[in-house]
Amino acid sequence: MPKIDLSKASVRTACVYPGELADHCKGRSKVALGDLGGLDQFGVNLTRLAPGAASAHRHWHLKEDELVYMLEGEAVLVEDGGETVLRPGDVATFKAGVANGHMMVNRSGADAVFLEIGTRSPDEISSYTDPEVDLKMIKENGGWTPYRKNGEKY
Repeated sequence: MPKIDLSKASVRTACVYPGELADHCKGRSKVALGDLGGLDQFGVNLTRLAPGAASAHRHWHLKEDELVYMLEGEAVLVEDGGETVLRPGDVATFKAGVANGHMMVNRSGADAVFLEIGTRSPDEISSYTDPEVDLKMIKENGGWTPYRKNGEKY
């Protein structure tokens, strides 16, 4: 098994959300570990949230399973039904097709670091459950396009 040299990894801080919706993820950074190793059936991101940062807007996936494993610090898992504090060693899973919007938020004073592991589907729909967020993301042939909830393209 080839060892991955993380010192050569690019860190992604950009977000696919349009306009001001992207501000929600300021302070989030990701290293696509799966991409570094040439994986294409599932994705693995090493994600870091600075204090006050969020992983995403509250969302759920139609086709893609997700798993989060906490490595360092503390983050709050915000779901449609409530909130749960996650600490190192804690795991949360999100089954594809289950309409439970979720996101991670760092409300502590130190960085929170976790692994995000998920299915890679070339076509996907990500629905956003926060009524304040007028967004639906559609992935076709691996590329995401933002839409409003009424179907209008951003």
